[in-house]
Amino acid sequence: MTTFNTPLTFKSGVTIPNRLVMSPMTTQQSFYNGTVTRDEIQYYADRAQGLGAIITGAANVQDGGKGWPGELSIAHDQMLPELSALAKAIQARGAKAFVQIFHAGRMTTRATLSGVQPVSASAVAAERLHAETPRALTVAEIHETIQAFGDATRRAIQAGFDGIELHGANTYLIQQFFSPHSNRRTDDYGGSRDNRYRFIAELLQSVFAAVDAYATKPFVVGYRFSPEEYETPGIRVADTLWLLEQLRASRLDYVHVSLSRYDLTAHDPAYQAKPILAYVHDALQNRLPLIGVGGVRDRTDVTTALQDAEVVAVGQQLLYDPTWAVKLAQGADDALLSAPFAEAVNFVPLNTPLYNFAAARYPKPTNA
Repeated sequence: MTTFNTPLTFKSGVTIPNRLVMSPMTTQQSFYNGTVTRDEIQYYADRAQGLGAIITGAANVQDGGKGWPGELSIAHDQMLPELSALAKAIQARGAKAFVQIFHAGRMTTRATLSGVQPVSASAVAAERLHAETPRALTVAEIHETIQAFGDATRRAIQAGFDGIELHGANTYLIQQFFSPHSNRRTDDYGGSRDNRYRFIAELLQSVFAAVDAYATKPFVVGYRFSPEEYETPGIRVADTLWLLEQLRASRLDYVHVSLSRYDLTAHDPAYQAKPILAYVHDALQNRLPLIGVGGVRDRTDVTTALQDAEVVAVGQQLLYDPTWAVKLAQGADDALLSAPFAEAVNFVPLNTPLYNFAAARYPKPTNA
């Protein structure tokens, strides 16, 4: 069985020193225009030691793809100096630096976009409170967006990152094109699975064209996905297994499943005999490394998750326990933070934007 302290070399040639990576998390620490801040650089540097890689929080590839205030951006060349500083700070602590790139699609608001209407595959609102109805992208705009992902990849290379992760999960634009809920198009980008996959296929072509044109050393390209949707119509586990058939035959270095817990069972009754992570791992047929994630806090979680994954991503534990990976490697398990995150937010030092974001997620209980 895979152990967390063994290196892994991806097909691109990049080697990570161990099987622990920091999961991409929203922290709202960037400037209003998406430029990296000093606090943000320090935040990642503080957590990089002992990890194989850090995957940054989502960085938008177009201004219209911004999902929330304080979000990282990789949409303009003027951001390269700060992005380069971020990559170097992570690498200086021994970890590889991957930047996650995305477009929010319909999962944003006019307020976030300074009055501009959000866009998506189709003019269908998300099934969530106060969701706004997006405008359907034209074919020409689809091509521009696909090119924007290629341009973002070029910037990641020029900034010195070791790789990018395409954020095809959490109902953002890439997933919106594959989902029958958000994609009701009747042209070449909608309808059948093959047509709904077309956006992803062309996205991969754009990204790898940038890698081939600009990378002078091995460069990782990963892909994150959500295994199922609860809307009807929506992505089901069978759709995801079909998607993985396509992805495992591509040039991708890894895929990264988005789960709230690594041992989560699928909503679909046809796929409840084992955790969804196991179904995903089996579907990849050892042809593509899988990053498992969700609720990893201690050595037992790491060991268990690695039974059905090659790499483990750790999120909130690292947010509140920055030296977690070092403690794990040194066998200092008793020093690992074990308090509930709702309590940890009240005593772990966090800068103001990050504290405000975390405190909103874990509000203090009110007295009855």
